[in-house]
Amino acid sequence: MKIITETITLDEIKQMASALFGDLVKAVVDVDKELIAINAELHSDLEALLIENGSKQESLWGVNFYPDEQDDGFVEFDSMINMRPSQNNRSRGVESDEMRNKIIEIIGKMIKR
Repeated sequence: MKIITETITLDEIKQMASALFGDLVKAVVDVDKELIAINAELHSDLEALLIENGSKQESLWGVNFYPDEQDDGFVEFDSMINMRPSQNNRSRGVESDEMRNKIIEIIGKMIKR
């Protein structure tokens, strides 16, 4: 588990994927601080790491990276931590187009593909 504060490469993500799940890497994006915590068995572990480092829970969204996929297939919006009716998000996905776009923008800045 680590918090990414600078750009990492797709090759680094592929190495993480092969070491844990094989084809995917779990990540949590802080949309306010524009940080990504990456590489754990559970999104909740990454969420806790970010909160311990000053992030607010309502700013954290769980995603999965599939490093062998291209374009839209690279990021999957699917995590139990995303279920938060208080923020009008009633599924494991990210229901707001605006929030999904912000998450994609942050990922684009942090991961060199």
